[in-house]
Amino acid sequence: MSSLSSLSATFRHGVHPPESKELTSGVVVRRMPYPDEVVLPMRQHTGSPAEPIVRPGDQVERGDKIAEATGWVSVPIHASATGTVSALDHWPHPDGSFAQSVRIDVDPFSAQDTRHRVLPVWSGLSPKELVGAIRDAGLVGLGGAAFPTHVKLSPPEEQKIDVLLLNGCECEPYLTTDHRTMVDFPERVLLGTRIMMRCLGVKRCLIGIEKNKPDAIAAIERGLPEDLDIAVAPLSVKYPQGAEKMLIKALVDREVPSGRLPMHVGAVVQNVASVATIAEVFETGLPLLERIVTVTGPGVVRPANLIVPVGTKLRDLLEACGGLVDDAREIISGGPMMGIAQKSLEAPVLKGTTGIVVLTEDECKRRETHPCIRCGHCLEACPVYLNPQLLGSMARVGRYSEMEEEHLADCMLCGCCSYVCPSNIPLSQLFQLSKSALQRKKRAT
Repeated sequence: MSSLSSLSATFRHGVHPPESKELTSGVVVRRMPYPDEVVLPMRQHTGSPAEPIVRPGDQVERGDKIAEATGWVSVPIHASATGTVSALDHWPHPDGSFAQSVRIDVDPFSAQDTRHRVLPVWSGLSPKELVGAIRDAGLVGLGGAAFPTHVKLSPPEEQKIDVLLLNGCECEPYLTTDHRTMVDFPERVLLGTRIMMRCLGVKRCLIGIEKNKPDAIAAIERGLPEDLDIAVAPLSVKYPQGAEKMLIKALVDREVPSGRLPMHVGAVVQNVASVATIAEVFETGLPLLERIVTVTGPGVVRPANLIVPVGTKLRDLLEACGGLVDDAREIISGGPMMGIAQKSLEAPVLKGTTGIVVLTEDECKRRETHPCIRCGHCLEACPVYLNPQLLGSMARVGRYSEMEEEHLADCMLCGCCSYVCPSNIPLSQLFQLSKSALQRKKRAT
């Protein structure tokens, strides 16, 4: 199928932050050296944490299962390097907490090859068997949320899905992980798409890519198969174009109601890097052990797009990029709009880590917060039509139950409201704290 070149759809509201992608958008993906140690948290996907099945002293090979899934919304975790399990303890997590983790001393003399594995011929497997293989491989969404892929591929029988939508927008500033995946590995993106369509039983797929990535659009278009209804949809450049609800609106003009999911409007949305990883599983027989991470920002010496073993500590990742410049001041896991500032370089790369952004002192100057002036900019920016000003006022005085009534659950913490606020009120951060407070309250009752 050809590109939907006439389409320039988008969604209402949103913002236009500086793209800041020039540091790595043209940098070819390369592999980083293996570190001396990898640290694999049991909590690195949406749902129940995995349960360790190894003990200190165990020898593990790259690809061996080290933790079992503990429920349907959970996935196993595998050793990303050959070595020796040194400890099971609590370790700094990128979200700022500590998480139960398996630590592996990497064998410095190992070639990091894997034992011969039987490759499943995906075309000979039923949809149920494909989903099972994807679950066993520990696949999760690589766009940031890390939602288990097998769950997304298993909608209820009564919920009919008629379209698969692939997110190649990568609207978050600085990050180029998805961009380079499409440019450097387009064949994997399209094979993974074919496998997903078989799993879901859908006949139609749209790949949404923002127009600021013409080389990615061209790379995917060149490989589009003739036997499937797959088309590339060039989209307007706007944040957060890649969010599920926004992408559904832009590509197929369907509104996902409050409290509902994409499947309720007949769609499944998947990130292009996640789709490429599905293909990799069936090409290599290996589970999810590594991912492409963008290391960028004015605070890093050599910005790069790297293939990184899951569990690599931020310290080792940054050293592989030449280290930090003298005035580096803040390290963000993810992008600057939705990412989390890191307090420890010992925190590891997770399955869902899209990038590491290092900012200098000029980008991190603390801005004084002023009272809300009721300007309405946050209402105009919010892509899900909430009232951030009202929610922010409630958050400041702990009126969390009332915030829930005002649809706090629909907030995806995109940061648009914080970005446009002339009073510098950290609205998105307030909403994150409010969501956490509500969860604690519900667990206590």
